[in-house]
Amino acid sequence: MIDLKVLREQFRANKTALFQSLAEGNSSARGVAATLGKLSALADDTLKTLWQRADFPQGLTLAAVGGYGRGELFPYSDIDVLVLLPDDIMLEHDADLKVRIEGFIGSCWDAGLEIGSSVRSVADCLNEAAKDVTVQTSLLESRLITGNSATYDAFKRQFVAAIDPQAFFIAKTLELRQRHNKFDNTPYSLEPNCKESPGGLRDLQVILWVAKAAGLGNNWSELAKNGLATAFEIKQIKRNEALLWLIRTRLHLIAKRREDRLIFDMQNAVAQAFGFEAPPATADRRSLVRPSEALMKRYYWAAKAVTQLNQILLLNIEERLSPSTHEPRPINAHFSDKAGMVEVVSDDLYQREPYAILETFLVFQTAGMSGLSARTLRALYNARDLMNGAFRKDPINHTTFMQILQQNSGITHAMRLMNQTSVLGRYLWAFRRIVGQMQHDLFHVYTVDQHVLMVLRNVRRFFIVEHAHEYPFCSQLASGWDKPWLLYVAALFHDIAKGRGGDHSQLGEVEVLRFCRQHNLSRENTELIAFVVREHLTMSRVAQKTDLSDPDVIATFAKRVGNERYLTALYLFTVADIRGTSPKVWNAWKGKLLEDLYRLTLRVLGGHAADPHVEVETRKREALIQLALHAQPFEGHKALWDTVDVGYFMRHDASDIAWHTRQLSRHVNSGKSIVRARLSPLGEGLQVLVYTPDQPDLFARICGYFEQRGFSILDARIHTAYNHYALDTFQVTAEAMPELYHELTSMVETELARAILQKDPLPAPGRGRVSRRVKSFPIAPRVSLQPDEKGQCWLLNISASDRVGLLYSVARVLARHKVNVQLAKINTLGERVDDTFLVNGPELQENKAQIAIETELLEALA
Repeated sequence: MIDLKVLREQFRANKTALFQSLAEGNSSARGVAATLGKLSALADDTLKTLWQRADFPQGLTLAAVGGYGRGELFPYSDIDVLVLLPDDIMLEHDADLKVRIEGFIGSCWDAGLEIGSSVRSVADCLNEAAKDVTVQTSLLESRLITGNSATYDAFKRQFVAAIDPQAFFIAKTLELRQRHNKFDNTPYSLEPNCKESPGGLRDLQVILWVAKAAGLGNNWSELAKNGLATAFEIKQIKRNEALLWLIRTRLHLIAKRREDRLIFDMQNAVAQAFGFEAPPATADRRSLVRPSEALMKRYYWAAKAVTQLNQILLLNIEERLSPSTHEPRPINAHFSDKAGMVEVVSDDLYQREPYAILETFLVFQTAGMSGLSARTLRALYNARDLMNGAFRKDPINHTTFMQILQQNSGITHAMRLMNQTSVLGRYLWAFRRIVGQMQHDLFHVYTVDQHVLMVLRNVRRFFIVEHAHEYPFCSQLASGWDKPWLLYVAALFHDIAKGRGGDHSQLGEVEVLRFCRQHNLSRENTELIAFVVREHLTMSRVAQKTDLSDPDVIATFAKRVGNERYLTALYLFTVADIRGTSPKVWNAWKGKLLEDLYRLTLRVLGGHAADPHVEVETRKREALIQLALHAQPFEGHKALWDTVDVGYFMRHDASDIAWHTRQLSRHVNSGKSIVRARLSPLGEGLQVLVYTPDQPDLFARICGYFEQRGFSILDARIHTAYNHYALDTFQVTAEAMPELYHELTSMVETELARAILQKDPLPAPGRGRVSRRVKSFPIAPRVSLQPDEKGQCWLLNISASDRVGLLYSVARVLARHKVNVQLAKINTLGERVDDTFLVNGPELQENKAQIAIETELLEALA
């Protein structure tokens, strides 16, 4: 009898040796297949020994299924086996055999094999496969390990005969589409699953499954022999498959468990296992390439190639399974319409006439096609080397590319298709450098090329009537814009210099000026595009980091913009750009700030010089009209308005002033703390009004309450009245706003008023949990404290990784030094904060005190 303990030790020792070989980096991308095969063979040998030990009766068979059936066993993957019974053995009537099978499965675990097992008769296998395509797929990959080969051969014959190749193909392609949908149909997720994501190993496995079911080949070489793929395509598949194998293997080894996701925590460790090293500390931090970035770029290029090859081969297999009865319909001398897809008229079209490469996408747009045929995709894949320097300088190609951008429809789809087929990066050589380029700024959730295409899509939607409901003001402005393509060019180039070091806006301007010269754009159009690329961050910075009630801020911005056309272009582009970073970054408050800045600047550009007194009188009149609608007593507003200065009226809209007046006019100088809350007029979050006798730690206490209750502060407008009352307004949001908001506003009004009245020392801030992404890519906190242009107040800018309690920590430091906050703009960019405060206080006049404040703030942010 074989000793299970000895067998377990042997298995563990042999497996450890193979793991060690992989961990030491001795296994290259190409050599990893041999190691995976050795792991599979080691499992085979152990199972054979245990099967022999079980001494089963004649007729039983042990088969490997799933990935183990392919002979690919990753370090911590399950070992899936099937105990196959002949149909004449009824397990439910044979208690002894049932016990022996259970004993065999238990011995597998005792020997260190983590198996997934099923016990079925041949008939059961066929019945289950007919009902479930997942079972059918698993059995399709089965292979005999040991036992009765006649039973196994009979099963395989019946199984192959029962498969309907076309039904199987449809089921697997639908499954593939559903799986891709889970991953947003992009291989460029920042934390991709190297097995399941688009462009992952599963996409390659699907090709082999449907080919095998159709009898078109069991491996890549057989697919090439049967004309489904060229030798070059098979070479590319094998190269990229081996890289994905190696990434998955190293993920397993580093995690010491089954882990197929390239999560942030793992990316650096996997990168180092590939030999990517961190740059020296003395390197320019702006231009360095992290190990994780180098690894992910390599992964994305592989995933992109797999996605392209998957499309080509699946379309070829589909044509074999269901040949089209429709003859291709000619579109022009170069292309035909094949079942709604663009088909090249000959395989060597691009070799003969390279300019037809870009024409492909123009035809795709103008003929309203649904995609590119397998023949066209293959021809493009094989034509990549033709897109060289001469191709990029060809005036015919320049004309065609501009025609693509100037079409009335299909622009976003065409550009995405050009990127998927590697044409965009080869035509715009600078674009090629950002394909698969990660961004570790904690607020972009896309790679640079995907962000660029997302911004292009967002701009495009402003010009499409069907999307006018999304951003009505943007669509209104876009309807009067004569050349949308100017903004499309700006979208393609605005981040094209990311990752090079230096100011990417200025470097991008250099690139787009070169493009405009090559494509013979007029001076007027060139200057507008260059302006948008150079200034694409300016408007969001001014809106989110300065006091828009200051006429000088608006005048300076108006001077920088120059005219209404440039202002409109920059506004439309800024909205599209912010929306293209992450679904979390855009909110209604940012939209309002940008729109306010646009309208205020437009007035200045129109010749209406900013006059604070005129603006104040206008807002007062509008507020009085609204108050009259609420039956406010005659001159009932004066009690409050007589206690506030011009700054109050400049910083609040007429509707806010009217709301404040209605709520507070009866409570002026009452000595009470008044808190009122309502749904924000923006339709997102709450607007909270606080009116209370001023106290040094008031802002900190309010921040502490909001963060304790899970609210995020978007904006704070702090005003101290002549009677020494604080009149503060906050815009706050919660992750989940309840439908019955009356209870929420009532809770905030009661609890916040109570929190303000507390006299206890401010509690220490809690150490909020930080996300995995922040842990993996922390931002070094930065604090900047400088006097404003007028020298009356100070501008405090802080930048750090976000966490719960961060704003309260900052507010405590300011309260401790008796620094008063007049305006707070809380700018949360995904998982990074970039906040601006307008502050004053006697300690800010002393250098020693300034240094102490900055030092304490850095400690609070760390």
